[in-house]
Amino acid sequence: MASEFEVKVLRKVVEAEGIASFHLVSVDGAPLPAFSAGSHIDVRTPASLVRQYSLCNSPENCREYQIAVLDDPASRGGSASMHREVDEGSLLRIGVPRNHFPLMENAGEPLLLAGGIGITPLLCMAERLGALGAPFEMHYFARSRARAAFIERIGRAPFAPFVAFHFDDEQAAQADLARILERALPSRRLYACGPAGFLEAVRTKAADLGWSSDHVHFEYFSAQTDEGAPASSFTVTLGSSGKVFEIPPDKSIADVLIDNGIAIPVSCAQGVCGTCLTRVLAGVPNHRDLYLTDEEHAANDQITPCCSRALSPSLTLDL
Repeated sequence: MASEFEVKVLRKVVEAEGIASFHLVSVDGAPLPAFSAGSHIDVRTPASLVRQYSLCNSPENCREYQIAVLDDPASRGGSASMHREVDEGSLLRIGVPRNHFPLMENAGEPLLLAGGIGITPLLCMAERLGALGAPFEMHYFARSRARAAFIERIGRAPFAPFVAFHFDDEQAAQADLARILERALPSRRLYACGPAGFLEAVRTKAADLGWSSDHVHFEYFSAQTDEGAPASSFTVTLGSSGKVFEIPPDKSIADVLIDNGIAIPVSCAQGVCGTCLTRVLAGVPNHRDLYLTDEEHAANDQITPCCSRALSPSLTLDL
């Protein structure tokens, strides 16, 4: 994890059922590196796993970073470690903020759609837009009020009139989502974050209604795997040395290269963050990431070796 530094957990707060927020401050009391709305940080959990969490406090406040973590039953260990092993006073190592989900601050009246814990980067956007006095519209979808974080905070905020809540156990939330998109002008910028199913519903409906892909912005939690599609072996050639490595079905390109002493930066290991993005010199990738756009996938000149594979028998990478 590049540019790593230590922070202290000032507060740990239960925000909703299964969701805790962590307020992080520098160990020496100095301001933390500045960030922009939509940013995330890498967090090295006590389980020695690196996970990405969106910053959900106002970008104007660099005295602390605030993240929120869902205690996900399907966790691969990161969220469970944060909930069970991190308390007030704990020390954590984190990376400097990075932004793959930037807010265009002067692009009309943006539409923000949050699903569950996906509220975190959008709340940061709402804080920023509120500080600018800019109009926006935010819709927060959750299974129930008990499972929705930051309801009271949003209710106290000056931008509260711009926010609407939609709960599965109170109303037909999916129908609400369709109506919201149907009445919105496709010329507006749309920002969405949430579970894969929620984002796919947004993507499909927005496309049906004529939204252009460059006006629709997504932040994913994790990449989806190709269920039922068996992986096959292929080879990777390093452009710098000509060395060839076989990538078996049960290992990623990054795993094999790292095992053989090839330095390649990896963070999320799910094709979400773009840390390991590498240029492709020859061959056709099987893209399994959620970082590159559809247009970038079609170009086939970049790959995320942490999760993507090959459609051709071999790939040559700029390594």
